[in-house]
Amino acid sequence: MTAGSSPDDHLPTATLDMLRQRAQLLRQLRNFFDGRDFIEVETPLVSHDTVVDRHLAPIAVTVNDSAMWLQTSPEFGMKRLLVAGATSIYQLTRAFRDQERGHLHNPEFTILEWYRVGDSLEEGMCLLEALATQMLGVSKTERLTYQNAFLRYANIDPLAASTQEIVARCRQLPNVPQLGDDRDSWLNFLLAEVVEPNLGTGCPTVLYHYPSSQAALARVTQGDHPVAERFELYVRGIEVANGYHELCDPDELLRRTQRTNRQRVQDAQDALPEDNRLLHAMRAGLPPCTGVALGVDRLLMLKAGCTDITEVLTFPFARA
Repeated sequence: MTAGSSPDDHLPTATLDMLRQRAQLLRQLRNFFDGRDFIEVETPLVSHDTVVDRHLAPIAVTVNDSAMWLQTSPEFGMKRLLVAGATSIYQLTRAFRDQERGHLHNPEFTILEWYRVGDSLEEGMCLLEALATQMLGVSKTERLTYQNAFLRYANIDPLAASTQEIVARCRQLPNVPQLGDDRDSWLNFLLAEVVEPNLGTGCPTVLYHYPSSQAALARVTQGDHPVAERFELYVRGIEVANGYHELCDPDELLRRTQRTNRQRVQDAQDALPEDNRLLHAMRAGLPPCTGVALGVDRLLMLKAGCTDITEVLTFPFARA
C-alpha cells in the first residue's frame, strides 16, 4: 500500500486503551512464568535455519550476502538452549510467516513460547490450562481427544475410518476443495469446517492426541491407532496455542523433515534446508521436555472481546 493512500493510514488500528491492555497482558505473562522459576531468553529472529513445516511459509532474507530466514517461531534456538543445559525457559518475541491473511492473521506477530525439561504430556497440558484460566479469567477448562472431538461433532472416527469414508463425510459439506487422496488434508478440512467451531465455546478446550501423521515435532505413542503427543488450546473456536511432548530422536527428526519437504514439493512449495543446527544439537542430546507456542495477539483479541486481530495491533501489515 502506498503511504497516504487513505487519510488515516498513518494511525494505529489499536486504540490507546488497547495498547494499555496489551502492556498489561505482557506483564501478566511474564509474571506467570517468572513465578514458576522460568528464565526469559532471547534467540535470533534472523537465522541460517528455519522450521520445516508443510503449512508454514518462512520469509527468506539476505544478510551480509548470506541467505537467511526470519523465524516462524523461536523453537530451534530455544531447543539449542535446552541442549546447553537450560531447564525452564520462555520467550516473548516476534515471529514472521508469509501468506498469513485474514482476521486472525498478520505476517508479523507476537509469540510466547516456553519449554520445561522433564515435563510429560500431562504436565505440559496442565501448565497450559493454568495459564489459560489465569489470563482469560475463567474457572475451568475441558479436554477432548482429537478422536472424541471428531466423533462428537463430525460423527466419524478420524483414526479408524478409511480415507474414502473421511472424503465421503467431507463431501456432505458445501464448497469442498479438491484434495486428492491426502488423508490429513481431508481431516484438516473437516476439523476447520465442523469441529473447530465447537471447541472452546463453553470454556477453553485442550484438544490432544492428534493422528500420528500430524505429529510434526511431537513424540508418537504406539497402539492400535498411534497418536501424537500433541495438544492445542482453543477459545471460542479459535486456535490459540500448540504444544508438543517433544521429539528427541535426531534420526526421526531427519526422517520427518525429509517427508515434510516431499509434501511441500507436492504442494508446489520450495523444499527447506534439512541439515540444521537443531539436528546437530539433538545429536548432542535434547533432554525430554514439553514445549508450547502461543499466539499473544489472538489471546489478547479473545480476552478483550475483539473480532479482528487488527484491533490489537499498532500497525498491521497494510499500515506497516
